[in-house]
This record gives sequence, structure tokens and C-alpha cells, in this order.
Amino acid sequence: MMNVLKKYFYLSLYYGFARYLPPSNYPINFFGRKLRLICARKLFKYCGENVNIEKGVYFGNGSNIVIGDNSGIGINCHVPNDVVIGNNVLMGPNVFILERKTHKYDRIDIPIINQGMELIEKSTVIGDDVWIGRQVLILGGKSIASHSIIGAGAVVSKNIPAYSVAVGNPIQIIKDRSK
Repeated sequence: MMNVLKKYFYLSLYYGFARYLPPSNYPINFFGRKLRLICARKLFKYCGENVNIEKGVYFGNGSNIVIGDNSGIGINCHVPNDVVIGNNVLMGPNVFILERKTHKYDRIDIPIINQGMELIEKSTVIGDDVWIGRQVLILGGKSIASHSIIGAGAVVSKNIPAYSVAVGNPIQIIKDRSK
């Protein structure tokens, strides 16, 4: 019972106050960054060292989010439950990761709205040392392997291999960073 009350307290503190404090790059906003981190540590499944949760981030109840050391979630990002973010991840503003639910659409004799939802089996995973640009959309259940770069505005609709530079909609790999 006490853990449930603590969780509601930190959710209320985050969504009622800390989420709206200025971004961490404001000279006087050490307090906002610290308060958002305290809330994340209490709500996430795991929250590493030197993590930055920026202004306006939405993360549901945070219960199954894992974020590694030296990683940041950019201004106004949307990170649902069941997301794993590795170490040293840079995430630009307005990145939107879709949930693992999707609409069923197999039958043509029933409107899509009446076919219900299905759960995507895999969690969304972002590896270590990944840079995700501004306004990237990541579909639920996709993975971005370590050392990759995702260009601004891209739609990650397939899994991205390690050391890739990927851009566009539909996303295309334009470079292998390991060569």
C-alpha cells in the first residue's frame, strides 16, 4: 500500500509540477533537472547515473522504462512503458515512441475500429551510444542497435542495425559508421 502511495506521489509531483519546469540548459534550472531525475528514479524500472529528463517529457507511469547511464530524453518526448534505452543515448526534442499496441486490420468485413487491438511482442530497444534527432517517430517494438544515428524527422519502421546512419520516411540506411 505504501509503495502505491509513493508512486502516486511521484507521478503527481512529476506531472503536476516538475514536467513544466524550464529545460535543463537554462542557467537557473538545476532544480528542475534534479527534480525530474528524482521522480524518474522513483518511477522507472531502472534509471542510471547522470540521466537527463527534459521539460515536457511524457512517460506514462514509467513502470517498465529502463534508461542507462549518461542518457537523455529530449524536450517534449513521448516514451511509453516497455522501452529500454541504453547508455550514452542522445535524444532530440519531440521524439515520439509509439506504444506496443496496434490496431488489428486483418478482416475486411468488419471496420478496423471494431477489430480491437493486439500487443506487439517485443519491447522497443535503443542500444548504447545512439543519437536520435529531432521529431523522430519510432514504431513500437522496433530496435535501434548501438552506435547508430537516426536523422531528424525519420520514421523508424524497421529495426536498425549497429553503426547505421538512417534517415527519411520510409527510413533508409545511408551509411555504415564502422567502415
